Amino acid sequence: MSIKLEYDVLGENFSTAGSASDSVKSQLKMLGINSNDIRRVAIAMYEGEINMVIHAGGGKAKVEIYPDKVVIVLEDNGPGIKDIDLAMKEGYSTASDDVRNLGFGAGMGLPNMKKCSNSMDIKSTVGVGTTITMTINFTN
Repeated sequence: MSIKLEYDVLGENFSTAGSASDSVKSQLKMLGINSNDIRRVAIAMYEGEINMVIHAGGGKAKVEIYPDKVVIVLEDNGPGIKDIDLAMKEGYSTASDDVRNLGFGAGMGLPNMKKCSNSMDIKSTVGVGTTITMTINFTN
């Protein structure tokens, strides 16, 4: 048995960025998941949302909560990631100066997503979009 949630992430809308991760965080709290696991899920999800807002013109976040884990699938139709290995390096960013001046685009999104998840898979095609699947196992 699982709980399935789906969210639309709006591109270039920083005022609603993070609302999906807040919703998932609330759901996990209601389920009694431990706070460290909730933190990991919230960080991974938030970083993914921000990446979709900044780079991809938005997308969809699909979350499935199981008794022992959360699976997050982030899908967008953005420009794709040209060099995934380079994008995974801390500090590397293709964010514009305007985005950086807002306090985003420091190049920590993908590395933080990987650190917070037990597994992360990135499929990206330039000109088509990106799908990231993350699994975060609960430690309870």
